[in-house]
Amino acid sequence: MTAPARRAAHDVLRAVHTGRSDLATALDRARRRLADPRDRALAGEIAIGVQRRRAAIDHLVARAASRPLSAITPVALDLLRAATYQVLYLDRVPAHAAVADTVELAREAGAGRATGFVNAVLRSLADRRRPLALPAAPAPGALDGGNRRAALDYLAITLSHPRWLVERWLDRHGLQAAEAWARFNNAPAPVTLRANTARNTVAELRATLDAQGVRTAATRLAPHGLVVAEGNPLSAPAAAEGRFLVQEEASQLIVELARPAEGARVLDLCAAPGGKTVGLAGCIGPGGFVVACDLRPRRVALLARLLARARLRRVAIVRLDATTPLPFGAAFDCVLVDAPCSGLGVLRRDPDIRWRRAPGDLAAFAATQLRMLRRAAETVRPGGRLVYATCSSEPEENDEVVARFRDGHPQFTPVAPATVPAVARVLDRDGYLRTLPFRDGVEAFFAAVLARRER
Repeated sequence: MTAPARRAAHDVLRAVHTGRSDLATALDRARRRLADPRDRALAGEIAIGVQRRRAAIDHLVARAASRPLSAITPVALDLLRAATYQVLYLDRVPAHAAVADTVELAREAGAGRATGFVNAVLRSLADRRRPLALPAAPAPGALDGGNRRAALDYLAITLSHPRWLVERWLDRHGLQAAEAWARFNNAPAPVTLRANTARNTVAELRATLDAQGVRTAATRLAPHGLVVAEGNPLSAPAAAEGRFLVQEEASQLIVELARPAEGARVLDLCAAPGGKTVGLAGCIGPGGFVVACDLRPRRVALLARLLARARLRRVAIVRLDATTPLPFGAAFDCVLVDAPCSGLGVLRRDPDIRWRRAPGDLAAFAATQLRMLRRAAETVRPGGRLVYATCSSEPEENDEVVARFRDGHPQFTPVAPATVPAVARVLDRDGYLRTLPFRDGVEAFFAAVLARRER
């Protein structure tokens, strides 16, 4: 009988590669249908692993098949990708079991005529006597001509990232940094928590989790964060009590940068799923107020569930389109625009994004981001602050959006706020927050604080 985890992983890959779903959503649905936690873990490892290693896998499959990928049916290609990942990257999975199950899945998927081909390709890949060559790292030296091509082949194929993206990183940061960045994205991401400071301090949270069998360590940069070392925090009573939320460490730094004062009126324009909203609410105390907004009904519902679990009373939810005129005057002390973006800064946690983005997407995202920023500016009181943030690594969505906004809004000036040392370490010469995986060991985030003149 075909292993349930392999069938589930194939379903996930088909959903992602046909555009019916993103990886996180498809994987969540598949895991809900698996009763055994070992099957849930293996299905996730296969589906995520294929997305992380897809270019390398495709390179090897094409060589073993002696034909271009375009000549392989999409169903057979997804089966080959999943099985190749198991055969080459999962030592504990017997190769013969992965091959046998994949051939059976081909029959179940209506690709019966491809079973002989699938079997032959996989047996060729599983034959350890045959060398499996991937592009090697280039020799040290100037990156010109053949050396540059070799560097791009290594980053794009062996380390499995879109060529257009790693070429940008190579040009901005050099080969060593680009290689470290790609390796960072291909490593499993830790589970990172942020204390709900409206309910407990990070020290109190750590003690609570320890008593509930969850071992943690302090995050390196974020002052209210914990990295899970052992145990499942989501099954601990502290989760149901709203004492923490799961949030990337770099994302936590956005709240530290914004850091509204006690009693402040705060607008969080793109709030779902609500992690930054909880952080902002923890800053303002009982005398302040947060208005949290989002557009899509599912996102608003997700936001409402998180805020209810966090037990925050001084937060209101408003459903709106942040690119259109907003139903507020210039009344807010702090306005956060955590803008929808390409997500190219969080490829470690969302590896499928790397294959869903194209260079032309950046201009479209930037246009939307600029519209949101302009609308948000109308709600900032004189003397207040506008905070713009993305989880993108690319300048079109970051510095260039801020520059274009400032061209039409001279009353807003960038400021480097006096804040916690962790944030000061990741501020650039312009006072913008910029985290870089190869330097900081966290995802790539960007944020700028713009203060509105009093008059």
